[in-house]
Amino acid sequence: MGMFAQTGLVVKIVLGILLYFSVVSWAIIFYKFLQVHRANNESERFLDFFWKTKRFDAINAQLDRFPNSPLSVLFNEGYGELRKLQEKGEEREELNVISTDLGGIDNISRALRRATTSEITRLEKYLTFLATTGSTAPFIGLFGTVWGIMVAFKGIGETGSASLAVVAPGIAEALIATAIGLVAAIPAVMGYNHFQNRIKVLIAEMDSFSTEFLNIVQRSVSKK
Repeated sequence: MGMFAQTGLVVKIVLGILLYFSVVSWAIIFYKFLQVHRANNESERFLDFFWKTKRFDAINAQLDRFPNSPLSVLFNEGYGELRKLQEKGEEREELNVISTDLGGIDNISRALRRATTSEITRLEKYLTFLATTGSTAPFIGLFGTVWGIMVAFKGIGETGSASLAVVAPGIAEALIATAIGLVAAIPAVMGYNHFQNRIKVLIAEMDSFSTEFLNIVQRSVSKK
């Protein structure tokens, strides 16, 4: 704090910006950790429940047990579209729930794709800030360091002394910006890479679940 107080205005502004990036990045890291962790755990539980229960109506009645699972959102959207098709079929007094031209299944597929896109957007929210912090914070810190060194050398020129006692304090103050830039950037990059990998796993699970859901619906149609 003493070194921070002795830095110039430009370096103080740079350090303030880097502090903002660091605090927000850590807040996002903690938030995304909880969000992705819950999504993974509840998705595993939902899949076990889905294959053990076997009945869509029973599964739908228990969806509130998995509020953070992307798969439960996909099931809710797909089952909701299936119910709409059933209601339309009953109104027309048709025997088949879904038409044999697969138009109804196409509607369910679109609903699943919309839900998947929405869930991916939700899971990836705020990750852009982590990527921005990881890529720009070191350069912002470097700018602060270069500016501080320029000021230090200007002071050397004005005093006419280049002794270590004169040079070292100014250089040390300037290097604070680079250090803080790295402190902000490294956790952001690590968090971004970690969450991207975990979200890719969830996306693969959503794609697999959508395929299985559609296969179940198609098999039910073929039996009628």
